[in-house]
Amino acid sequence: MPDFDVHEHRHALKQLRDTGDTSLWENRKAIDCPVCSEPFDRLFTTGKSTAQFPENDGARFCLARDEETLHLFRH
Repeated sequence: MPDFDVHEHRHALKQLRDTGDTSLWENRKAIDCPVCSEPFDRLFTTGKSTAQFPENDGARFCLARDEETLHLFRH
């Protein structure tokens, strides 16, 4: 699986939150998910080894991990 570089797609993403360790992005240009090849709605990134998420609202998620970052794509 190819790495997903947020900076390469920055023109199509709107940053909603950044804590320094994690960030949340909105997909404004229908970028395809590198896992399933379908457009995703939101992207969560973290360099941390663990993360806690609120209760799932029925959305579908795809995960991708590169050397430094875990990417969570919400559909």
